[in-house]
Amino acid sequence: MTGLAILLVGYSLFSALIIALTHFRSEHYRDQPVSRAMGLLLLLALSALQAAHFAWLYLDREWVAALPYRMILFAVAPAFYMFSRPLLRPQAASATRPALLVHALPLLICPFLPETSALPLAFLVGAGYMLWLARSLFRLRHERAHFHLELLLLGGVFTIAIGVSGLGLVQASLPDRLFFSLYAVAIGLAFLLVQTTLVLRPQLSTEVRETVQAAYATSTLNNVDCDAMLARLEALMTSERIYADPELSLPGLAGRVGLRPHQLSELLNARLGKSFARYLRERRLTAAKAMLCDEPSASVLSVGLSVGFTSQSNFYDAFREIEGTTPGQFRKLNARRGAAR
Repeated sequence: MTGLAILLVGYSLFSALIIALTHFRSEHYRDQPVSRAMGLLLLLALSALQAAHFAWLYLDREWVAALPYRMILFAVAPAFYMFSRPLLRPQAASATRPALLVHALPLLICPFLPETSALPLAFLVGAGYMLWLARSLFRLRHERAHFHLELLLLGGVFTIAIGVSGLGLVQASLPDRLFFSLYAVAIGLAFLLVQTTLVLRPQLSTEVRETVQAAYATSTLNNVDCDAMLARLEALMTSERIYADPELSLPGLAGRVGLRPHQLSELLNARLGKSFARYLRERRLTAAKAMLCDEPSASVLSVGLSVGFTSQSNFYDAFREIEGTTPGQFRKLNARRGAAR
């Protein structure tokens, strides 16, 4: 178990770096800076816990018994809450920020707790936040068709977190190395599931936020000619190629269509079953696929940039997510099919 734990500690640190550099780019959180900051803080906290586990399991340094370890442990659940709250409960975004300071209380009282009760209490607090997550995800049950596989993977993370919370409550009755080995393994497996989810859906946070907004909002389309708005949207995409603007945003597109941003978001979700981010990526990929076949001398990067992607990595991520292959492989496959005809 110790060997597996050390292996997954290394994977966790590498995965945290990759997620920070890819998923937490500013363009994924343009209107959610607090969520992005808390997500990065969460990655840092989990990495610090894994570093402490490595020090104890491999170097025999009892960092896990130090006050900084316990404080970081108390910070994980509130950081997770502050990261996911704007995504899962956007309707509560107007809540006063001073009211959110209550989530810092566990971290503030941690230094005054006896060492024997600090860890079980930290995991008990974490279990409370997991129940909040379960309740929030349950309210999204009617949208599960949009995120079926992703919810299964994140459900695995949830199961791991609940299991760890249970182990934390009985930590005193387990050998130290066994408990911290299991905890290190659990964090590593959670990173594996999260990274798999983000590979499948690179802009998951944006799509979840837009879907939640559409799911919980009172309909804003009662007096809107939805068919006319969809026709206007299609004209902007086909005739004006507005998707090719790399700075195109939900508010910007809504203004061109003649709707408010939340109306356009609801229209896309209700009539097309897609978030704005997903819709825009699909339109860009449709144009990119045509260019890859019609302009064989054009580089893959130039194709991606010409249809609105801001970098080669964004282009490749979207292509793999939606087409299940890379742009180059798609071009080669279609060239062979054309030659066979």
